Amino acid sequence: MGILDFILLGVSLSMDAFAIALCKGLCMHGGIKYRDALVISGFFGFFQFLMPVIGWVLGVRFEKYITSIDHWIAFALLGYLGGKMLWDAKHENVEDASSCPTDPKLDIKELLLMAIATSIDALAVGITLAFLSVNIWQSSSIIGITTFLISFAGVAIGNRFGTKFQKGAKVLGGSMLILIGVKILLEHLGILSF
Repeated sequence: MGILDFILLGVSLSMDAFAIALCKGLCMHGGIKYRDALVISGFFGFFQFLMPVIGWVLGVRFEKYITSIDHWIAFALLGYLGGKMLWDAKHENVEDASSCPTDPKLDIKELLLMAIATSIDALAVGITLAFLSVNIWQSSSIIGITTFLISFAGVAIGNRFGTKFQKGAKVLGGSMLILIGVKILLEHLGILSF
């Protein structure tokens, strides 16, 4: 996997964070609050950086048991995560401004829980990365930075336009995860080489 693959992986993993950031931006009345946007983006970016590292550590510990089927595991995990994102996009209700809290202060505890919840799929990706012999610090940093930037953009877009891009973002992210999984499988089967 190259840098472009990690950027695409970061984009696809950040779609849940992007959707939440859109909603947070929608709830910022009177214009975007840049400090809050940085805090929101920082939480999402940090956990999208941290979770692949944790998954990688777990994957390395069990690598010797499953190296002969690692490409199938990567394909299955990414396919499942991508399919779940597509399913969620089809069946979710988009929030609107009426669901915003009346208190404009950021709830750090809620933000922490959302950042962890949206980065669980990055944990699974980290397990996959352990089988691909990649530099985990480089890949996790790219994923974290990409998520930070996309989350910040999500707050700004949500503040400006609302949640009309939320469903499309999840469809794009899910599709990208599935395509990356297929690419990994085809490369390991010798059908595709880059």
